[in-house]
Amino acid sequence: MNTFVLNITSPEGRVFSDDVQSVAVRGIEGDLAILAGHIPFVTTLQPCECKITLADGSEKLGTTDGGILTVSAEQTTLLSGSFQWK
Repeated sequence: MNTFVLNITSPEGRVFSDDVQSVAVRGIEGDLAILAGHIPFVTTLQPCECKITLADGSEKLGTTDGGILTVSAEQTTLLSGSFQWK
């Protein structure tokens, strides 16, 4: 499966930066999943669980108190006020 770079950043610094297959979060208008090749866009996030599928197919779960998700051709960035791994 194709991968893309996901960066997660909080006020404490970079929380995560690696190639992933997907990231699933809750945007202001509902749940969404980002895969490689997704069209560029920006959305605000609601407090939610973040499900990240790593390049090797394993999954990581975390929670965010909300924030901003930016998707570009080069990378996807999640800016969060607080991010915790489960």
